[in-house]
Amino acid sequence: MKQEKKIILLAGPTGSGKSKLAIKLAQYFNGEIINADSMQVYKEISILTSKPSQEDKKIVKHYLYGFVSVKKNFSTGLWLELALKKIKEQWENGRTPIVVGGTGLYFKALTDGLVKIPDIPNKVRTQVRKLHKKIGQKKFFAQLIKLDPLAKVFVLPSDTQRSMRAYEVKKFTTKSLFEFKKKTRSNFNSEVFQKLFINIPKELLHKKIEKRVEKMFSEGAVDEVKKFCLIKINRELSSNKIIGIEEIKNYLNGKITLNKAKELIAQKTRQYAKRQFTWARGHMKSWDTFYSPNTNDLLKKAINKIS
Repeated sequence: MKQEKKIILLAGPTGSGKSKLAIKLAQYFNGEIINADSMQVYKEISILTSKPSQEDKKIVKHYLYGFVSVKKNFSTGLWLELALKKIKEQWENGRTPIVVGGTGLYFKALTDGLVKIPDIPNKVRTQVRKLHKKIGQKKFFAQLIKLDPLAKVFVLPSDTQRSMRAYEVKKFTTKSLFEFKKKTRSNFNSEVFQKLFINIPKELLHKKIEKRVEKMFSEGAVDEVKKFCLIKINRELSSNKIIGIEEIKNYLNGKITLNKAKELIAQKTRQYAKRQFTWARGHMKSWDTFYSPNTNDLLKKAINKIS
C-alpha cells in the first residue's frame, strides 16, 4: 500500500514546546523536520533563537536551521523555495515532512502561495516607514484604508508589518495587495496539509518564557552577543531584530543591569508571543488548536488530529 502524502505543519507561540513535539511526531510518522522560524535560519545566533540542540539533530534530521549568515538578507520567498525542495526530497524518500516554527508568514506562503509583487524601491519603503513612525499604527491604518479600501479585507488593524506592506504596494504599483493575492496559488492541494497550532494558556507560557530566558543566560547568551558585535552588518538587516541582542548590548555597554536585560528580554518575548497569537486568530482559523501540559498527552492529541 502506497503511503499517503502529507505535510504536517506545527505552529504555536515562542516557548510553547513545538520543537520537542516535532521530534516526537517525526519519530511516530517517519518524518524529518523543516524549520519555519525566520530567526533560526541564522548561523551565528543559536542560544537567543533557541535552535535545536546537537542531541535533537541526532534523533531526527533537521533542515533549514543555521545556514544563513547574519550579514545576509533572507526573505520569505527564499525560504519557500528551499522548503519546497526539502518537502519534495522527503516525499521521494518516503518520509513525512514536519514543518515547525513560529513565523506565520512562512506557513502562509506554503499553504496559500507567495504573492508575486514587483520590487518596491527602498526610497518608497523608507517613506512609508517614516510616516508610520510619525503618526502611529491607528492613524496609519486609517490612511491605508483611504488609500486602499480593499486592504480592510486582509489586514488586521493591529498588524503593523502588513499595514506598511499594503501601503507601499498600493503607493508604488497603484494596485491593491488584495489584487495580487487573488492571483496567488499554493504549490499543493489543501488536503495534504495537517495544520496544528499549540494553544498554550498565556499564564503558563509566561512562566516558560521566564525559565527560557534564565536558561539562555546560563548557556552563554552574553558571549554569543559579544561575538555578534564583532561582525560588521547592516543595521537594517532582520538579524538585528533577534530578541536579546539589543538588551545584552545595552548591558555590555553599562546602560542597564543584567537583571534589567533579562527582564526586558522576557517582556519582548511575551509581546512577540502575543503577536503570534494575534496572527493565528487572523490567519490560522482553519488550523486545529490543542494543548496539554503533559508531553505524552500532547503527542497523543496531535496524532489524533493528524490520523
